[in-house]
Amino acid sequence: MEKTGEYAVFKDGSKQYKVAKGDIVDVDLRDAEPGQTITFDNIMLFRGKDDILIGQPHVAGAMVTAEVEGPAAGEKVTVFRFKRRKGYHKKTGHRQKYTRVIIKDISLK
Repeated sequence: MEKTGEYAVFKDGSKQYKVAKGDIVDVDLRDAEPGQTITFDNIMLFRGKDDILIGQPHVAGAMVTAEVEGPAAGEKVTVFRFKRRKGYHKKTGHRQKYTRVIIKDISLK
């Protein structure tokens, strides 16, 4: 993919993502099949070829279209609990689940 300088910043859940066309992003887990199209319309900043639009709080008419690649899992987080001199320790782990998407289009109406 060639980079044209166009990008957008959108909010999904409690996170913000800066994306350009062709980027691969892990968003919060959602019930979507691979190949399905998702649109994000909570665009906070849009940069086109000639202009930059900053939303207050959102840019009206802007949207990011993405295609679902499939589920993904994040890095393993190890939790170790320990109490000194008590003989107590407990080790657990967690892997956050994500949905991996490919950004197909960034548009402004």
